[in-house]
Amino acid sequence: MDIRVTLDGRPVDATLNDSPAARDLASLLPLTLDLEDFHGTERIADPPRKLTTEDAPEPQAAKTGDLTYYAPWGNLAVFYKGGPSASSDLLILGHIDADADQLSKAERITIEAAS
Repeated sequence: MDIRVTLDGRPVDATLNDSPAARDLASLLPLTLDLEDFHGTERIADPPRKLTTEDAPEPQAAKTGDLTYYAPWGNLAVFYKGGPSASSDLLILGHIDADADQLSKAERITIEAAS
């Protein structure tokens, strides 16, 4: 599923996978969220509500550019470094095609449905 993402006003290519959690995120679009750093590996933000975790795909370790959902806290995360080992609590929703430097400095993300 193609989406439009802007990081601090600069557009970047991005896609969502076809998981139930990603479709649930898509139902909330458009979203503009402020990002904050977490653990020197990811930028995090809180969506307006928790996303579904039904039928979650097999856990995978997050990679640079992955857009994820951490179920216990209900937050979105954009990884700018490789994440922890695979966890059933961390759902990969899609991928943002931006370099690690741009991702690590991003303060605001806007996610919209592609037209």
